[in-house]
Amino acid sequence: MSAIVIVGGGHAAGQAAATLRQRGHDGELVVVCNEPWLPYQRPPLSKQYLAGALERTHLYLRQQDFYDDRGIEVRSGVTVSAIDPAGRRLHTDAGESLDFSKLLLATGGRPRPLDVPGIGLAGIHYLRTIADADRIRGELDEARRVCVAGGGYIGLEVAAVAIKAGKAVTVLEAGERVLPRVATPLLSEFYTALHREHGVDVRVNAPVEGFGGDGRVESVVCGGERIETDLVIVGVGIEPNVELAAEAGLACDNGIVVDEHCRTAHPDIYAAGDCTNHPNPQLGRRLRLESVPNALDQARVASANMLGGSEVHDAVPWFWSDQYDLKLQMVGFSADGDRQVLRGDMREKAFAVFHLQGDRVVAVDAVNSPREFLAGKKLFGKTVDAEALADPAVETKTLAD
Repeated sequence: MSAIVIVGGGHAAGQAAATLRQRGHDGELVVVCNEPWLPYQRPPLSKQYLAGALERTHLYLRQQDFYDDRGIEVRSGVTVSAIDPAGRRLHTDAGESLDFSKLLLATGGRPRPLDVPGIGLAGIHYLRTIADADRIRGELDEARRVCVAGGGYIGLEVAAVAIKAGKAVTVLEAGERVLPRVATPLLSEFYTALHREHGVDVRVNAPVEGFGGDGRVESVVCGGERIETDLVIVGVGIEPNVELAAEAGLACDNGIVVDEHCRTAHPDIYAAGDCTNHPNPQLGRRLRLESVPNALDQARVASANMLGGSEVHDAVPWFWSDQYDLKLQMVGFSADGDRQVLRGDMREKAFAVFHLQGDRVVAVDAVNSPREFLAGKKLFGKTVDAEALADPAVETKTLAD
């Protein structure tokens, strides 16, 4: 009998393998990933792991014993080069082939390249994999000046690690504010001030124009100015890995197109995680999410459906980011709101901003406010009293009720 095959090495792949066994699949189960590791989590790469506070094995979603005990074959360091949907067969770059009965594509994404002069100099890095983080860690100790190109989650998390390591850090954001895709101007202003308080030189409207150096990066060109640097980390976005799917004739449009069951245009091929363009009934639109919770939920839904189920992926999107001693937790998308309600005191660095469309909660941004975050998840889509929502004396659990 052909195997159920999972292609990928991140959260979606690891969760799908576990769920398939939990759901009773006792046939051959193979995970194929092109990195030489067990499936692992990526968020710590820009935080604890980069800071040297986490061992590599602690990145693994599950240890080798888990896979051995459940008869799950993990083929690490193997790259799938082609999919034959009609023949239900995978081909690898080593010339091997692998038949499948069901296939899950959990191919994730890769850093969006920065196309400027000097990008190929040594000392310029992207951060997406363990190998990327290891290279950066290997150079961070000796660096005195670190430049981060991009003021999104990855860029700001790396900046926090580098400044705590005693480096001179500059963040260059091409847009008019940091976190431009995910935060309101209010939250962007808060995080800009936070990083500047810690000594980070945050510059906005500052696109990188090029890099200078003799073999190794020595400067960043921005606005005609040359900023001296020893180490550069580029974080300007993620592109979904869709090439395998596209070459196999599967529909792709800013991700592998799937339906509400996480199924592609082929009845036996599914996809989950950062690589998917999927419908979200909660939001009433299609989207692609770079989100661990989304990857885990899609993996569970796809696994159930590969075994004959008809489950629907219908989850409220949420995200988080750790910077310094602050945890940002976000539910939904603030851009969907037409007004906002502040709960708490931003000066105390513990607050939440609820985003309303009319009187309906469509998003919440919570900084060191786990109760408000949890309440926001329960309140999503519900009508609230904005005045009560703004009053810290009103218990969030009563609002959620």
